[in-house]
Amino acid sequence: MPERFLLFLGALCGLAGVMAAAAAAHVNGDDNLKTAAQFLLFHAPLLAAAPAIVRSGAVHRHIALLALMLVFIGVAMFSGQLAMRALKNASLFSMAAPTGGTLLMLGWALLGVAGLIPARKPAPPSA
Repeated sequence: MPERFLLFLGALCGLAGVMAAAAAAHVNGDDNLKTAAQFLLFHAPLLAAAPAIVRSGAVHRHIALLALMLVFIGVAMFSGQLAMRALKNASLFSMAAPTGGTLLMLGWALLGVAGLIPARKPAPPSA
């Protein structure tokens, strides 16, 4: 179930990224909005591919799921702050962009760690 939810979040990031790119091109042309769109679109494929990555056994499942959630929260905070600035001249909340950026970096680093730690093998069936 968590993997399928990450697929949904990846699709949501892709949708938001396309919408932000369209708004930047047709509404206000703000560089903050363009950057928000790029970050959403850069991270959408990772989140959408999460089910395949996790189920392949290439990564440690629990660490990878935590890493991917950090990526989603980070991109939502970072891009949300930039979009709020561009569209409403307001702040999502104090320090949203730097906190989101830090969570993104932690998520990517943790995903790398998840690839280095062997995936847990299922226990053999008992006779």
